[in-house]
Amino acid sequence: MKGRVIALGQLEGRAAAALIEGGRLEDFLIDPPEGGPPRPGAIYRAICDRPMKGQGAMMLRLGDGTGFLRAARGLRPGQPLLVQVTGHAEPGKAVPVTARILFKGRYAIVTPGAPGLNISRSIRGEEERLRLHDLAEEAMGQAGEGIGLILRSAAQGANSHDIARDIAARLQLAGAVLAEAGGAEPEFLLDGPDAHFLAWREWGEPDLLADGPRAFEEHGVHEMLEAMCRPRVPLAGGAEAFIEPTRALVAIDVNTGGDTSPAAGLKANLALARELPRQLRCRGLGGQITIDFAPMPRKERRHLEQRLGAAFRADPVETALVGWTPLGHFELHRKRERLPLGEVAGG
Repeated sequence: MKGRVIALGQLEGRAAAALIEGGRLEDFLIDPPEGGPPRPGAIYRAICDRPMKGQGAMMLRLGDGTGFLRAARGLRPGQPLLVQVTGHAEPGKAVPVTARILFKGRYAIVTPGAPGLNISRSIRGEEERLRLHDLAEEAMGQAGEGIGLILRSAAQGANSHDIARDIAARLQLAGAVLAEAGGAEPEFLLDGPDAHFLAWREWGEPDLLADGPRAFEEHGVHEMLEAMCRPRVPLAGGAEAFIEPTRALVAIDVNTGGDTSPAAGLKANLALARELPRQLRCRGLGGQITIDFAPMPRKERRHLEQRLGAAFRADPVETALVGWTPLGHFELHRKRERLPLGEVAGG
């Protein structure tokens, strides 16, 4: 099928979801293995353990592991606080967490400790914004003090009943978790969303939802994942790139292939810029990323940076364009929200 397909299935006994558009894999999600690291979005009552001097951070006891909290000014050892897992930890490192708790649904985000009612800026119609504001005010009428709400862009044009139900569900969940905030021991309070829920929450309505036992086979997901596990990425015009994760960083090399024209380097680099967000998303790669672009005139760097910025603006995973190194490489830093596909395939 050439439309927009969401395929829900299992991979190595773990919930997984694939987003396919026009016959091409656009996104892939999979749960951690049983007994593995917590899912992003999981909430703990943590206990402050020891401050990291010089970093303004704090190591936390989570009960089933160790957490790392940045911006921990004012906290003291032994103090309990609620924290939420923000990403996957690197092997041997503490789980990254934040004290800014969010309860996120398809249409709404409930924000304890951040009161106020906000509507996504991408929703521009005055009449629609007024409808959503009135709906949110009514739905938040029973919320406690200090609890805020954000209506996501998906709320635009959505059924009022569906939005109100989503808000009510997030508020109920927030109330149950906040009621457990005062204990003296670390405790796991809420699991993060699984791959199937994330697909429903983040990918919107597809042309086809495939969730049978053979969904992955029928839509060629296994073959698409095999291609994503290969280092080589074919690019437009015969160019190619190689994406190779190491323990320290993700290294990317761009080659022009058989094109020997003066503009070959720039063309190859622009092709990689367009393709890179999808490749990193589907491969589950994050952390430090270093790109060795094909040779091109120095004056074209600004043009390439603009293309990279435009490509990553539409990507759901937070990515910072760090800039050029003295050796002429380009560096990115990307949040570790996904499990590396190589680890899944190797497991």
